[in-house]
Amino acid sequence: MDKPIIGISSCLLGNQVRYDGGSKLMHYLRDTLGDFVDFYIICPEMECGMGVPREAVRLVRTENGVELRTVNSNQDKTAQMIEWRETKMEDLKNIPLCGFIFKSKSPSCAVFRAKLYDTAGHAISGNSGGIFASRFRELFPSIPVEEEGRLFDNGIRENFIERIFAQFQWKQLIEGDHSLNRIMTFHARWKYTLMAHSPVGQKELGAIIGSAKPADSESVYSEYFPRFMKVLEQPATVGKNANVLEHIMGYFRENISSDEKAELVDLIRRYQDHLIPLIVPITLINHFVRKYQPSYLLDQNFLNPHPLELMLRNHV
Repeated sequence: MDKPIIGISSCLLGNQVRYDGGSKLMHYLRDTLGDFVDFYIICPEMECGMGVPREAVRLVRTENGVELRTVNSNQDKTAQMIEWRETKMEDLKNIPLCGFIFKSKSPSCAVFRAKLYDTAGHAISGNSGGIFASRFRELFPSIPVEEEGRLFDNGIRENFIERIFAQFQWKQLIEGDHSLNRIMTFHARWKYTLMAHSPVGQKELGAIIGSAKPADSESVYSEYFPRFMKVLEQPATVGKNANVLEHIMGYFRENISSDEKAELVDLIRRYQDHLIPLIVPITLINHFVRKYQPSYLLDQNFLNPHPLELMLRNHV
């Protein structure tokens, strides 16, 4: 893979596959993120044979469970969708997906917020995941998923894309030998990113590797990565990011002048006060990294977690 492969609901890229023949193009995904990932495009309702245009469908709670039914004629499309879905899931096991972006509120693709109806056609309390997205999450729990609407939130977008590139680096890692040395190097590279999400989680992951013997390497790889992704799911906070910045500053204690140290301390404080974004103190730190070449920081993911062109840390 030259780029992360991201699954995506087809309509979000402007493809006219919705029930009414329209789309739900999100320009950020197609025109910005699309420069740095390859998309694997899916439209469950069209691909399972419902066609375009088609009668709209919704999720209906019945005595048999939640079913996928057409809105006007009340046809049950559940079996048709499930038959296609299970075949598709087998195909997806052979695709090195690094994430998936689903259409919100869709009865097939919603991750969180698809409406539920009773058999009389009335909306009822509660929400459900879409019939395709829910199954995907069940079978691929370590692959990050999001709905397009939530990606307008700066923190959620930054966290999701960071996890995409974490998946990408992991998939590159496991293409080689599964030695303890390789996973130790991976963990070291991600140390400060993990600390920004959960200092406790970072230490627990380090303990998994630190207590292992060479003969245990396969089991370490199997145990480490799901827990690694769970740590990254926890939102990084301003306080934890500032703590990481202060730890990193310690690497330059013997190099930078008192004025340079004061400038960096001031930038960290202003970041803590929400006056400047995270990219500002990180830019100065990267300047010191290039100047003084501290070996442990040269490959630290925290300082370069994703392409700068995405400008994610300009907003958090």
